[in-house]
Amino acid sequence: MSRMKNATLLPALSALLVLPFATLSADSKDSASSYFKQPQKGGLEIQSAGQIGFGPSGMLLVSDPKSTSVLAIDTGDAGPLQKLSKRVDNIEAALAKAAGAESVTIVDMAANPASGKIYFSVNGQPGNRPHILALAADGSVSKPDLAGAAHVRMKLPSAENAQLRNVTDLAWGDHFVIVAGQSSEEFSNKIYQIPVPLEHGVNANYYSAETYHVAHGKWETKAPIQSFIPWEEDGKFYVVGAFACTPIAKFPISDLESGAQIKGTSVVELGSGNRPRNMFTYEKNGQQWLVTNTHRFHKNLFGPSKYWAARVKMEYLDADSPENTNEKAIRRDIKVNDGPEAKGIEVVEPLFGAVIVSQLKNEEVVVLRETDTASDTAPHAVELVTLP
Repeated sequence: MSRMKNATLLPALSALLVLPFATLSADSKDSASSYFKQPQKGGLEIQSAGQIGFGPSGMLLVSDPKSTSVLAIDTGDAGPLQKLSKRVDNIEAALAKAAGAESVTIVDMAANPASGKIYFSVNGQPGNRPHILALAADGSVSKPDLAGAAHVRMKLPSAENAQLRNVTDLAWGDHFVIVAGQSSEEFSNKIYQIPVPLEHGVNANYYSAETYHVAHGKWETKAPIQSFIPWEEDGKFYVVGAFACTPIAKFPISDLESGAQIKGTSVVELGSGNRPRNMFTYEKNGQQWLVTNTHRFHKNLFGPSKYWAARVKMEYLDADSPENTNEKAIRRDIKVNDGPEAKGIEVVEPLFGAVIVSQLKNEEVVVLRETDTASDTAPHAVELVTLP
């Protein structure tokens, strides 16, 4: 999923059948509400604007960290598909106008694979008020009327005397909604698994995750998953996630009791000094790729922007032996951007400057891009990009 959020059904890799279980049914005739159990109609309120993503048939997923919950909303925005026709500059100005705010801060962005509209969660000033806004194919921005939409609010549980501090990512996983976050516990890296049909209340299983950070040379429990995709391999379900400094690891979530501790398997190391932003998969010329775009917070930049992306051959997710994982996980060669010597871990040139990436369909992604790499306050642009 491209944040994931939107995974694509991939063919077999090597001798294994390896499928993401986050396949979005953009052509489904079912409404988003058909995935809900006893949804509420009307009275929708959002206390805080967090991470967003899409499920099937225009289902919008919104994290509401202040209420420690995730909303699933039937937007009714189920197509037909119309792609963004041109680059939109200074998107903040257009969003602020639609929100009736003096200015906005973009929290997250997600493309709706059913309609092509691009949704934003933002905080409007003054007042730090949360808004959900949508960018249409013609470049116009509107505020969808969601107050009366059918929806469910799913609370995220915590252990006794613990508190959820942040939701870092969420994704539709076909049979589940998957959420990553950070709590106040010692094992603060949390994965939540909410079953379909989605319903109000506390219905999620939650797991504490431990990860081997290759660049740090130690097992860690506090760093949260920054971005992830749900994944299926040989009939078993996983979360494949990326962390700051920047291991990619897989976590088994099949047949676990709520509250269980999971030890992840690190399979790739992208290098220290990077913080992942988004993750998704795509296929091009018969090769399947896992893409992670990141923010480089160390000074030694190796490209035109501190925002960059790497793509990794999906075969690396097959790794499970000690000779190829954790302490022995393959590291990206920071001196080689692409070609045979990169060994299937390559820099994605079109994603330099990409602050947020949301997959629309396979190699087509929507990018929120820097317009001035020397300024953190310059407005951003939104454009549709086709990956190599």
